Amino acid sequence: MAKEGAEKAEETEQMIAKEGGPEAAQGGGGGGGSPRAADTKEMRAVLLAGFGGLSKLRVSRRPMPEPQEAELKIRVKACGLNFIDLMVRQGNIDNPPKTPLVPGFECSGIVEAIGDNVKGYEIGDRVMAFVNYNAWAEVVCTPVEFVYRIPDDMNFPEAAAFPMNFVTAYMMLFEVANLREGMSVLVHSAGGGVGQAVAQLCSTIPNVTVFGTASSFKHEAIKDSVTHLFDRNADYVQEVKRISPEGVDIVLDCLCGENTGKGLSLLKPLGTYILYGSSNTVTGETKSFFSFAKSWWQVEKVNPIKLYEENKVIAGFSLLNLLFKQGRGGLIKGIMDKLIALYNEKKIKPMVDSLWALEEVKEAMQRIHDRGNIGKLILDVEKAPTPLMANDSTETSEAGEEEEDHEGDSDNKERMPFIQ
Repeated sequence: MAKEGAEKAEETEQMIAKEGGPEAAQGGGGGGGSPRAADTKEMRAVLLAGFGGLSKLRVSRRPMPEPQEAELKIRVKACGLNFIDLMVRQGNIDNPPKTPLVPGFECSGIVEAIGDNVKGYEIGDRVMAFVNYNAWAEVVCTPVEFVYRIPDDMNFPEAAAFPMNFVTAYMMLFEVANLREGMSVLVHSAGGGVGQAVAQLCSTIPNVTVFGTASSFKHEAIKDSVTHLFDRNADYVQEVKRISPEGVDIVLDCLCGENTGKGLSLLKPLGTYILYGSSNTVTGETKSFFSFAKSWWQVEKVNPIKLYEENKVIAGFSLLNLLFKQGRGGLIKGIMDKLIALYNEKKIKPMVDSLWALEEVKEAMQRIHDRGNIGKLILDVEKAPTPLMANDSTETSEAGEEEEDHEGDSDNKERMPFIQ
């Protein structure tokens, strides 16, 4: 059974009040925001009623989970929004889970209850965590092996922006590609959360040259984080070869499609190409067979003999599969320890693009779909939605049954996030 005695419950309420204001301890939304169920048996969560467009998302009341053995119950303060969440919404992933479901894979908050056989954590601890779905809610439960303490000077939005981006970047650079002094790296989507994490981690190694591609409107904001920056629509292959005729040592590709062949062509001997996403398959609001087929057709058909002759390495990386399907939580724990040490040494820092209320999840997803973010988008559980957006995310039943929005409705609404 969970250890939730009266004293612990009181201590938790005091911590929530301290972090979220007096309204939070009394069941209010904190930060002038959203109400919580007074009986603490229900919670607010973002519900994906079915795969498809933005109309499939709603904020709904859901039963509050309780920790099982070796789990922690976390009162969520902030959640990370990643491109993979957009692909999940569309059903654009292998073996998608059944709907309805609560999306989200990472969050930060306060430990509220502790399951049996959990050591090293106390109620009231500030933590960040990976969650196998269900992160976009007021409360989550997740195995203790996926939970990490937040450094003292890191706030909750930064903590929610930290695990997925920096672990992915670190694993690719140092565990897969073996980044060393004097090497060169090409990273696509350099203005995104992973791209900026890659740039910061490269700066911790002497004389690493970083080539980045990004939308032109992002260049001014990120120009100091990379050595050479190109427009995402330009012929970056020729630009890279003009600066470095031999190519680069590492290519980090989240786009796929025609960029696979381009990346392989840029590799030096003993270079490593790593695919960690396929955002080129996402073109519209819903899953597109045409976009998927086009991307598949454009992918370079890899010949192992050619790799052998050219001394090149091709690899793939999926952090979520590594954590939740392949049982490497212990490995990731060690990586997080190293990353937190780098943060404490002020060598890395998560970049937060903007904060959104749960009720603003559609607008947040549209921003990431439009590639408009510089850094990480965060769902702030205690943020009050702007009045213009609040009416678009009315509560539904647990099954998410409600008449769908008319196509294009969201285009008529002004997007007003809190930009940090």
